[in-house]
Amino acid sequence: MASLSPPSLMEEYVAKVEERKQEKRLRDASLETWLPITSSRTAKWYYSAFHNVTAMVGAGVLGLPFAMSQLGWGAGTVAIVGSFVITLYTLWQMVEMHEMVPGKRFDRYHELGQHAFGEKLGLWIIVPQQLIVEVGTDIIYMVTGGQSLKKVHDLICNGRCKDIRLAFWIMMFAAVQLPLSQFPNFNSISAVSAAAAVMSLTYSMIAFFASAAKGASQAGAAADYALSAHTTAGRVFGVLNALGAVAFAYAGHNVVLEIQATIPSTPEEPSKKPMWRGVVVAYAIVALCYFAVAFTGYYAFGNAVDPNVLISLEKPRWLVAAANLMVAVHVVGSFQVFAMPVFDMMETVLVKKHRFTPGVGLRLVARSAYVLATMFVGMTFPFFDGLLGFFGGFGFAPTTYFIPCIIWLMLKKPKKYGLTWFINIFCIFVGVLLMVVSPIGGMRQIIHDVKSFKFYS
Repeated sequence: MASLSPPSLMEEYVAKVEERKQEKRLRDASLETWLPITSSRTAKWYYSAFHNVTAMVGAGVLGLPFAMSQLGWGAGTVAIVGSFVITLYTLWQMVEMHEMVPGKRFDRYHELGQHAFGEKLGLWIIVPQQLIVEVGTDIIYMVTGGQSLKKVHDLICNGRCKDIRLAFWIMMFAAVQLPLSQFPNFNSISAVSAAAAVMSLTYSMIAFFASAAKGASQAGAAADYALSAHTTAGRVFGVLNALGAVAFAYAGHNVVLEIQATIPSTPEEPSKKPMWRGVVVAYAIVALCYFAVAFTGYYAFGNAVDPNVLISLEKPRWLVAAANLMVAVHVVGSFQVFAMPVFDMMETVLVKKHRFTPGVGLRLVARSAYVLATMFVGMTFPFFDGLLGFFGGFGFAPTTYFIPCIIWLMLKKPKKYGLTWFINIFCIFVGVLLMVVSPIGGMRQIIHDVKSFKFYS
C-alpha cells in the first residue's frame, strides 16, 4: 500500500487542528450557557437599575458621615460630590465600551481589559483588582450584616437579654447566604436584588430623617465639627482613611459589565441604551441617599459619629431597629451581586483548567466554600471603618476611578490635549492618588482597632 504523501499528512494535521479548535469552541459555547454571567440575557432596563443600586448603596453610605468627620465640611463635600461626578463619568465609559467591537460583547471586566492590554497582561491587571474589590466587599458585608443583626437584638432587648457575641451574628448572616448562593445567575436573584434596593433607599431615608431630627432637637447645643483627631499624624491618617471610605461608597463599576451582559442586545437596540437608562435611575437614587445621609449624619453628630451612622442613632428605638434590620436585608442582596462574578471566575477555572464537570454538585461545594471563607475572615477581622478605607483605596480606586479612563484613552484615542483627554487624565490622577494614600489610613485604623480587640469576642 502506498504511503501518504507529505501534502496529505499536512492536510490531515490541519484538519485535526481545526477539528480540535471547533470542539473547543463548542465546549466554550456550552460553558457560556452554564456560567452565571452569560447563562441568561433576558434582563430589562430596570434590572440594571436595582442591581446597580444594590451594588452601590450599602455599607458605604453608612460610613459617609464618619468620613465627613475626618475631612470636615469643605473637604468632605468636595470628596463626596467630586467622586459622584467622576464615577458617573467612568461608569458611562464602561457602558459604552461593552459593545465597542461590532459583533462582540465584553461580558466581564477582565475581557475588556484583555482587549485593551493583551490576553495575559489584561488578566493580570484586572482580575486581581476585581477580586480584591468583590471578595473584600463580601467580607465587609459579612461584618455589616452581623453588626446590624446584633444592633437590632440590642435595641429590642434594651439590656434585658443576654449579650450575644458579634461572631455568632456573622454566622447567622452567613447561614442565610448559603442557600442564596446556589441561585444560578444574576436574573435568578433579581427579586432579592430588588428587595435589597428598596431596603437601601428606605434605611437611607430613615438615617436621614432620624439624623435631621436629632440635629434639630439639639436646641443650640450644636455638634462639634472639629476634626476628631488631636494630633497632626492622627488627622492625616484620618483624612487618608476617609478618602478610602468615600472610594468604597462608589462600588458599582466592578460588576457593571457583568450586569450589562444579562441584557439582550441587537444592532437596532444595543444593550447600552437600556443599561444607561438603568444607570441614570440608579445614580439618581445614589445621589439622594449619599448626600442626604452624609451631610445630615455629620450635621447631627459632628466628630462623635460612629463609623456606621446607624450605630450612633438610638431614638426612636423601634425605627432605628427597623433600619438596622433593613441594612441586614440589603446586604444579603449586595453580597450576592458582588459574589456572582466571583462565582463565574471560580467555575470557569474549575471547569476549564481543572476539568470538573459543570453541575449542581460543583456549584454547591465551590460557592458554599466561598461563603464560609468570607464568613471566617469577617469573624476574625470585624473592623468596619478600617476595612472600608483599606479596600476602598487599594481596590476600588483603580477599577472605579482610573482603569476605565486608561482603557478609554487606549481604545478611543481622543485628541491629545483636548477636553476629553484632560478629563480622563484628571480622573486618572485622582484615582492613582486615592490608590496610593487611602490604604495607609485604613491599615492604621485596623492596627488601632486591633489593640483593643479580642478574637471572636
